[in-house]
Amino acid sequence: MTAVRVGLVRALTGALVVAGVTVGAAAFAKTPGVTDDEILIGNVMPYSGPASSLGVVGKAMAAYFRKVNDEGGINGRKINFVSVDDAYNPARTVEQTRRLVERDNVLLTFGSLGTAQNMAVRKYMNAKKVPQLFVQSGASHWATPEEFPWTMGWVPNYRAEGRAYARHILQTQPDAKVAVLYQNDDYGKDLRNGVLQGLGDKAKDLIVAEVTYEISDPTVDSQVVNLRSSGANVLISLSTPKFAAQTIRKVGEMGWKPTHYLASAASSRASVLVPAGVENSTGVLTARYLRDPSDHGEDSHPGMQDYKAWHAKYFSDQDVNDAIVGYSGAQTLVHVLEKAGDDLSRENVMKVAADMDFVLPLLYDGIRVKTGPDDYQPIEALQLVRFTGKGFEKVDGVIGQ
Repeated sequence: MTAVRVGLVRALTGALVVAGVTVGAAAFAKTPGVTDDEILIGNVMPYSGPASSLGVVGKAMAAYFRKVNDEGGINGRKINFVSVDDAYNPARTVEQTRRLVERDNVLLTFGSLGTAQNMAVRKYMNAKKVPQLFVQSGASHWATPEEFPWTMGWVPNYRAEGRAYARHILQTQPDAKVAVLYQNDDYGKDLRNGVLQGLGDKAKDLIVAEVTYEISDPTVDSQVVNLRSSGANVLISLSTPKFAAQTIRKVGEMGWKPTHYLASAASSRASVLVPAGVENSTGVLTARYLRDPSDHGEDSHPGMQDYKAWHAKYFSDQDVNDAIVGYSGAQTLVHVLEKAGDDLSRENVMKVAADMDFVLPLLYDGIRVKTGPDDYQPIEALQLVRFTGKGFEKVDGVIGQ
């Protein structure tokens, strides 16, 4: 196999690769995915399909690993990051993950995105005893070490996020009429269950309408029209970016003025809030755990300064607001690999991942990364924020840490 140049490239296989040696070089290592010169990491992302806007997360990860490699790598080893496209299709996720594990012989998969997508390969990864680290999904499935010890999430739990929205509604609009739009899969249902848990006994009185949509639906316009007809004055949108933007735009077109809560996974300024129309998005509430690059009040923060310097050098062709998740997720993996030292066995990598306690540079104050052998939820707290049209402003304090 021909060696690939250092950098982010689009290969014929659809992979995004950061490499200094051939992809197949690690196949002969005693420890899968590890040689004297490299650490081979696999990743699956929706670079095409209905959630393609989220592919920026994988691209940001690759760009951060380029920085790490330029600075000497991990204890002298360069990161070879192979990120492949599944089009947000779980069947394709299975195919691509098997190729990464069985053909490319990766040490682990890192940061693969999607609830149904990661669920489709969880049993396989655990049967193979290959780390499925820092899954980019807040579903509750990733924090079950007693059953799936090789799988760990990263982002805050979706149910905790749903509870945060419910708590704020009860505090600010105890007599609200609530409408809920959610994606008809594990992602949407987990968020909805969090809302129901947070509202408790009041859920049956406050929720006046609930509507689902399928990821294959072309639009959610009809669902939004139906929710408005319920008379609701609060709208909770538990969707992915494409449908979040459609919802915000349709709400604005109808002149509907509900208090609008938006799932954090769909709160991108560049791919959701601005395309939906800033005038429509202003006032939308969401939950975040990472600082906002568009907030100039953060410009003096050392972590933000480092982030923007990295962005200017390695990722300037992408919006500065959309790289932060991939950047911070990659920093978490680098922390684990550095701490693992020369023992990069799969077993030791999982042991180190289950013994973290540190602060990522871009987390909001009061939030930290912390795990234990029985605690596979690295980030557990959230900050409720409101979109101002220019950035996000904090609402109340940190929830859940």
